[in-house]
Amino acid sequence: MQGKLAGWLHRTMPRREELEANRFVAPFARRHELWRFTRRSVPRGVAVGLLIGIFALIPGVQIVGAALLCVPCRGNIPIAAGMTFLSNPATTPLIIAAAIYLGNMLGYHADVGTFHELYRHGAGLREWGGWLLSDAAPALLIGLLIISTVAAAIGYLISALVWRWWVGRKRQTRLARPGPVADAATETAE
Repeated sequence: MQGKLAGWLHRTMPRREELEANRFVAPFARRHELWRFTRRSVPRGVAVGLLIGIFALIPGVQIVGAALLCVPCRGNIPIAAGMTFLSNPATTPLIIAAAIYLGNMLGYHADVGTFHELYRHGAGLREWGGWLLSDAAPALLIGLLIISTVAAAIGYLISALVWRWWVGRKRQTRLARPGPVADAATETAE
């Protein structure tokens, strides 16, 4: 299964030459550490993607924001872009409701009932804007900031542990295989 997924990713990922040809991506395409899957760049990409993906909640802004934040953080851009999809139309109402609840617990006052009514009736931008300009905005923003920060920290830790487990498993498999690589590794260990 891993080989199939890796093969599919290798076939579908754009090549560096294709990225350098795009005028918007060209400045980032020359920085190889932003595209390589390493033990440091993958957890950073996961953290950046979760942070921006949960806090921004605007689909086009999420991917661009995650890619731009990966540059100073030296995170993996494809991983960060993929992690922004955690907030999708199915999870966004839950994230917003949790953020409002958390903001209300911290002393801000947002009416959760009004949020549910606006969502259920498919309110337009004017109604949503009016609701946000009330006391709801501080509660929502503080809640989103806390949730996105905690999710980014947990995502970083989990991805770092999974990466370490995966590399260790690959190494054990490689050492257990009979052949010149395993023989050389056992000779150096003795």
